[in-house]
Amino acid sequence: MTDLRRSPLHDRHVALGAKMADFGGWSMPIEYPGGGVVAEHTAVRERVGLFDVSHLGKARVSGPGAAAFVNACLTNDLRRIGPGQAQYTMCCDESGGVVDDLIQYLRADDDVFLVPNAANTAEVVRRLAAAAPEGVLVEDRHEGYGVLAVQGPRSDEVLRRLGLPTDHDYMSFVETTWDGLPVIVCRTGYTGERGYEIIPAWDVTASVWDALLEAVRAEGGLPAGLGARDTLRTEMGYPLHGNDLSLDITPVMAGAAWAVGWDKDTFWGKDALVAQRVAKDGRLMRGLVVTGRGIPRSHCAVRDASGALVGEVTSGTFSPSRKQGIALALLDRSVTLGDEVVVDVRGRDVAATVTRPPFVEAGVRSS
Repeated sequence: MTDLRRSPLHDRHVALGAKMADFGGWSMPIEYPGGGVVAEHTAVRERVGLFDVSHLGKARVSGPGAAAFVNACLTNDLRRIGPGQAQYTMCCDESGGVVDDLIQYLRADDDVFLVPNAANTAEVVRRLAAAAPEGVLVEDRHEGYGVLAVQGPRSDEVLRRLGLPTDHDYMSFVETTWDGLPVIVCRTGYTGERGYEIIPAWDVTASVWDALLEAVRAEGGLPAGLGARDTLRTEMGYPLHGNDLSLDITPVMAGAAWAVGWDKDTFWGKDALVAQRVAKDGRLMRGLVVTGRGIPRSHCAVRDASGALVGEVTSGTFSPSRKQGIALALLDRSVTLGDEVVVDVRGRDVAATVTRPPFVEAGVRSS
């Protein structure tokens, strides 16, 4: 993995004995010794976990009219939020396909901070820079900041141990300092639990990690790898770009039409998405709960009771919370909630029930 990019915490993960793997072109921890994915998943659901997600992209769009420019490009409507708030959105191409899904942080009318996915950052920045009017600057700050996620019911207690703010609303952020160092504390996450994403400067990320890890362990928590992050997000039905969103899977198909500002004058892909929405065309994302023995995985075929092909799994895993297989799948519109289907898992038919995610209850918006 010598050609992979490295987090500012790479040496910390190696010292902890983490299993490292390629994730979006970055060498990142998948799990740590002492229980692995299930233990880390359970820690987040019941107590607290600490993730390094510094592989996520960071970009800044600044200058007069920066927010209006971003709003004319990405799907969601920035006018719905104010400075100090964050919003989930998507970058689409003209076909309506999803180039990337990302979080946009509105600092001011002339300053928007973006956090795209690792592998797509360069393309999102390229598209925005190519479209930017004179006076609006689009900067790739991928290695300018680290990102640490504190997730779980005891995340507030962890942040309080460091003197960091915890009283802001879901999908909002506070720019503050820790030990004299600037950090952004965002009330966001990808696990479904109450939590925070903390964004320090790249070169001080290790110091913040060390302090957070000590606090997490004091609250009975664990460092957690991207394996647990995947099982946690799948239990919530949160999409992963490249699986559940792609150039071939539009926001309409993925059940993410809520993240589209349909009333906006323009955004990339609007004409195609409006047409698809009106035509009620294309498969739709549904949840599957396995009732037989087996764990569905991406690209597994889904068939109805008569044996007809009705779709394909996009993300599948074993749910540590439910102790059974779960999946997200793109299914024909003829398939409805409650239907019984069969998933082809390595040539073996596994029974499943069609449902609406999330698969578990969690405390993401709890006060």
